[in-house]
Amino acid sequence: MLFTSLSFILFLGVAVAGFVFLPVAWRWTWLLVASVVFYGSFGPSNLAFLAAIILLAWGAGVWIGASHDLRRRRVALVLALAATLGALVVLKFYDFLAGEIEKLAGADLHLPRLGITAPVGFSFYAFTAAAYLIDVYRGTCTVERHAGRVALYVSWFPKILAGPIERAGPFLEQVLARPRWDSILAATGLQLVLWGLLKKAVIADNLAPIVDDAFRIAPYAAPMELLIAVYFFAFQIYCDFSGYSDIAIGLSMLFGIRLMTNFRRPYLSVTVAEFWSSRWHISLAHWFRDYLYIPMGGSRAGRARHFANIMVVFVASGLWHAGLGYGVGWPFLVWGALNGFYQWVGLATRPFWRWMGAAVPKLAGSAGLRVIRVLITFHLILVSWVFFRADTIGQALTVIRRIWTALPSLPELATRYPFTAGHATGAALILLLIVLEILDERRPLFDRLAAAPVVIRWGAWYTGIFALLLLGNWQVKQFIYMQF
Repeated sequence: MLFTSLSFILFLGVAVAGFVFLPVAWRWTWLLVASVVFYGSFGPSNLAFLAAIILLAWGAGVWIGASHDLRRRRVALVLALAATLGALVVLKFYDFLAGEIEKLAGADLHLPRLGITAPVGFSFYAFTAAAYLIDVYRGTCTVERHAGRVALYVSWFPKILAGPIERAGPFLEQVLARPRWDSILAATGLQLVLWGLLKKAVIADNLAPIVDDAFRIAPYAAPMELLIAVYFFAFQIYCDFSGYSDIAIGLSMLFGIRLMTNFRRPYLSVTVAEFWSSRWHISLAHWFRDYLYIPMGGSRAGRARHFANIMVVFVASGLWHAGLGYGVGWPFLVWGALNGFYQWVGLATRPFWRWMGAAVPKLAGSAGLRVIRVLITFHLILVSWVFFRADTIGQALTVIRRIWTALPSLPELATRYPFTAGHATGAALILLLIVLEILDERRPLFDRLAAAPVVIRWGAWYTGIFALLLLGNWQVKQFIYMQF
């Protein structure tokens, strides 16, 4: 029951109607039932994994909250995290590692296989449960003794498949306050849902076939075809994932619940550090910052340790992303390590930028330099996306090598390349997205529309609806990140 399917639209209608007409005291229970039904639609067996994580989070949370003995609290936390995150590691990586070990050992070794993979969205709700337990242990979140409310927090259907990875405190506070129907908030939510659907069905899913075709035949594809695919993939994955987040946040607003912002125009970042810390997948970045980077010492443990901590976080992020989407393999580790290396370079060059700001303030603050830095940052991220999308490290290197060797002759190759209507449509959609992102960076688009005359405001939304109907790719293509 994907967000882009007819069955989900029918499900959502029933869920909203029940929420509006049921007594306020019953609404959170209704939302829990809706979440269970939604997640169960991806396979009843998935509910067993979800129930196990919920019961573990609730039971361990109550134990931690009730105990005044620090040692017992720590033991409970460690055991619960080991079970939750250990299950994630085993389900995602055991069969892959078994195969790699057999390759190294030779034909004489045959390791058993589990034959199962992590359920859909498991990475997200496992991290959600882990965040709750750590916050209860730290005392930054009040323990929730009602198992049903913990279940709603972990399984809330708009976010369970691909986030945002919401913190327990703000979410449970809204549930305890008994969320109510708010027509103004719901209208904003519907606008976000429409924007998310446009990103997913119109932009991402129209770029996907061109990307898939090029990477499928990477050793034989023309360099221009590979270059187009690399650029298109950067916007495909952005629109696919941020589109999901917009839909999830908008759907939650229909039920009076606010989720955290997960994307903030990432391709306008001036540095790679800005890209990862405050613009791309913000909820995951904050998770790694608060529960891994800072506990390891962050930047407080000396320069060498600081650099090591950064690399550990990005390699761990690469492992977390490894999943069914593009296979479980080594390219994700390279992707994570490469972004960690970018952070090292950024830290090493920070004194230079400070010097420039003091010595040549007009140049340092100029729009021209900002544009140059944005373009450099974007292309650094672009190179790393090749490893994210590739099936193997060899395939990623092939794509990069073939593009790099053809760079001097690309202008000539471009004049001879048989561009199609699909290429033109994709390029036009990307250009439109960039213009809207730049406008949104200066002043939020929703604020602009709210202040615009009624004719323009409604015209914009009807244009969006018609674009969905005319250009939307409704072949029930999964969101990329729900497979991780």
